[in-house]
Amino acid sequence: MKPAPALPDAAPPERDLRALWRRAVSVGRRIFFSIPDYDAYVAHLRAHHPERAVPSYEQFFSERQAARYKGGGGRCC
Repeated sequence: MKPAPALPDAAPPERDLRALWRRAVSVGRRIFFSIPDYDAYVAHLRAHHPERAVPSYEQFFSERQAARYKGGGGRCC
């Protein structure tokens, strides 16, 4: 009888949990402080709008800032 094939080495559950926690905190900070997620935007563009050019991070950030603060001035209240 042949022995069962070895499974690939998997990271210990603690390491997976730490990586998941770091990612969740990172995403949470971005959402809380309204920092746009460039990587998610690029993935979306490539998946859904392949005909569009991918902007540089600087272009992306300035477009997001302009969209957020359109009108140039701050809010009145």
